[in-house]
Amino acid sequence: MWRAELVSQFRRRRVKALLLVLAAVPALLAVLVYLSGGPSNGQGPTFLDEVTRNGVFAALAGLTVTVPFFLPLTVAVVAGDSIAGEASLGTLRYLLVRPAGRSRLLLIKAATVGAYCLAAALAVAAGGLIAGAILFPLGRVTTLSATSLSLGAGIGRTLLAALIVGASLFGMAAIGLFISTLTDVPVGAMAATIGFAVLSAVLGGISQVRAIHPWLFTKGWFAFSDLLRDPVQWTAIGKDLALQVAYMAVFGAAAWARFTTKDVLA
Repeated sequence: MWRAELVSQFRRRRVKALLLVLAAVPALLAVLVYLSGGPSNGQGPTFLDEVTRNGVFAALAGLTVTVPFFLPLTVAVVAGDSIAGEASLGTLRYLLVRPAGRSRLLLIKAATVGAYCLAAALAVAAGGLIAGAILFPLGRVTTLSATSLSLGAGIGRTLLAALIVGASLFGMAAIGLFISTLTDVPVGAMAATIGFAVLSAVLGGISQVRAIHPWLFTKGWFAFSDLLRDPVQWTAIGKDLALQVAYMAVFGAAAWARFTTKDVLA
């Protein structure tokens, strides 16, 4: 059942379009850097000033650029549509006719949204790597610690960074899944989910509420950059992933409680 849901999800034109747009963002960024000659050292998003020297950094710069808005927006679309979309189309009742039960269906939906989070981040990295390889030289990757890695190791860490970015979106995906169980209007669920992300980011920039900063699910979205240190600094990454697990547990349980008692009329 999960395989069928996964195939169905990634065959949708909307999902394909979202992944293509995400891959195009770092590619467009690389083209702009190529045409402009690149920013001065230290200017622009993290890793951007290194793109002209090594195309691998186009993928890392792409992740930096897409994390605050583009990736959360697409995750909100997919997560918000997961249950509410089926209800609005009138297909949710027929899915529940299967002997799988509501709990299993919700788990499959959650796993599919999680798979999209990883695929979305990998699409960004792939678009950046391809564009970077075409437009710029490739070679040893200079880390933030001023050491260097082989090209293979650098690409490996870049792909691992993409997976960590994808996993960092799991908490937001859980929120979106929960909201999706509350309504039959997918657009409303999508808007509310992205609204939570915006609220979290805004609160993260207000010093007066610094006491809650460690608990904001957007707090560690840029922790992936620690993979480009030598040795790798895992503390911030571990805290971020642990926080995402906590959000998944809380909002996953809330989604289960709501979905298993919800009256499905369509």
